[in-house]
Amino acid sequence: MVSKKNILAGKNKLNFSLLYFLVYFFLFNTSFAQNKTEGNFTDLKILDKISSKNTLIKLKNGELIKFKDLSIRSLKCKNSEFDDNPEITAYIQVKDLTDENNNEVFVFNGWMFSSSPSISPFDHPVYDVWLINCY
Repeated sequence: MVSKKNILAGKNKLNFSLLYFLVYFFLFNTSFAQNKTEGNFTDLKILDKISSKNTLIKLKNGELIKFKDLSIRSLKCKNSEFDDNPEITAYIQVKDLTDENNNEVFVFNGWMFSSSPSISPFDHPVYDVWLINCY
């Protein structure tokens, strides 16, 4: 009887170790795959049409940054899974701070694409914004 209990205890330890390994393996793979496509930082290039100066801005996703007359927030950015034609997308919200009548309306609120910015264009009389990178 005593040896039978020891054998069962050894089988349970083996099953627990196998279960622990499988859970760790699947959690590691999902976090690695998510980190490969989704980034924490977004790079935007802003052109001031009046002075013709380009400025590169690095945004941490979720944080609000004020650039001159604009309030800019990047909520999420993704890189494509394919290497042959890389596509960078980001969900961007931009407010114009000079518009005092309606402060709750976004000048731009949507997905921005690096390869074709004309799909969802950013229309502003003074500034142009382009998506450059996601990392």
